[in-house]
Amino acid sequence: MQRAAQLEPITVDAATGLAAPAQQYASPNCDTRPSGTPIDLIIIHNISLPPGQFGGRSIHDLFCNQLDTSAHPYFEQLEGLKVSAHLLIDRQGFVTQFVPFHLRAWHAGQSEFNGRSACNDFSIGIELEGEDEVAYADAQYAQLAAVISALRSAYPTLASGDICGHSDVAPSRKTDPGPAFDWARLQQALTAPEEEPITK
Repeated sequence: MQRAAQLEPITVDAATGLAAPAQQYASPNCDTRPSGTPIDLIIIHNISLPPGQFGGRSIHDLFCNQLDTSAHPYFEQLEGLKVSAHLLIDRQGFVTQFVPFHLRAWHAGQSEFNGRSACNDFSIGIELEGEDEVAYADAQYAQLAAVISALRSAYPTLASGDICGHSDVAPSRKTDPGPAFDWARLQQALTAPEEEPITK
């Protein structure tokens, strides 16, 4: 059965680093951010496991180190991989949180943005269930915009911070969220006089 998109407003508690309403799954793949490092970057990713297949629990299992790598030939290359993201927004717009925002999720890998390396230190990673060449769902754009607005309200350093794709911080390794992602649509949803343009 498909889950319906959440209709309640998204809120973020800066004290706990948790989003609501969001289903919580604690990923062990996180650690503390460097002391005094402001959170001022949001990185948009995409993921589907196996590639091109949506639904199921494989993404959750990967982020929680519970993926059965014998369940699909593609999973064999993921053996021992320890990765996570702060949030996942699935095709129905359902939001799952794996890492509290004040902690460092392991999503960007070797990365650099505006001359700063190790982007995990100062960024929040949001995964969209999808593929580079497959149109994202309306519910995903709506929830992504709601999440970003809530994050900006909770963390003042994000209010004037950047939003970019994984491909922007690791161009030699990554292509997501890909050409199917409509940056202009997200920009329109977030447009306000005081906000900076989104980095494409």
